[in-house]
Amino acid sequence: MNMQIVRFSLAAALLTAAPILEMASANDFRERGKAAKLSASAVSITPPRDWNKLDIRPGKFAETWTLDGEQLNDVTFYTGVEPGAPLVKERNKKRKPLPKFGAETLLVEVPELLEGTYRAYKEIGEFRLTGSKPGSYLGVKGVEFTYDYTDGDQIRRQGEAHAAIIGGKLYMATYDAPKIHFFQRNIADYRALISTAKIM
Repeated sequence: MNMQIVRFSLAAALLTAAPILEMASANDFRERGKAAKLSASAVSITPPRDWNKLDIRPGKFAETWTLDGEQLNDVTFYTGVEPGAPLVKERNKKRKPLPKFGAETLLVEVPELLEGTYRAYKEIGEFRLTGSKPGSYLGVKGVEFTYDYTDGDQIRRQGEAHAAIIGGKLYMATYDAPKIHFFQRNIADYRALISTAKIM
């Protein structure tokens, strides 16, 4: 191989790698002890340990944080979901509409809202609500619930969520992880993280 071909091949490789490198650095680092404001909201979080915020947001009111990757430990914050809006962005409003948070939605109906959203958005057939009880989130009374489901990758996942309705808007945090090993490994990290959530 002559030098011209080597140079061309190297340039082509760098051009191919550029988008990958850009994507890898697009996520935001959330440093331990430093308050971070959640996107487009008055909610701030001071993480007790380092986290990563994914650059790609699932919706206008949602953003995802993770320790090792969203498939292994996924914390999604839904902040200030307005009446008439879905939790995540609808891919096809006509053919696959998502359930909407409504002005009349009660706290006890929030688990059903998440279930309907998961079934439609993730296109899963099986979702099981495993527990629901009064709780708190952002310092106000709310609902805490647990669930499990099998995702499209056929991995059984377990979840826990905390939600509150403040000023007619929905605020919720969810933690999803594979039921085997990862859920138990980081559930304490999730609970410690959301315990620092404050609304200004």
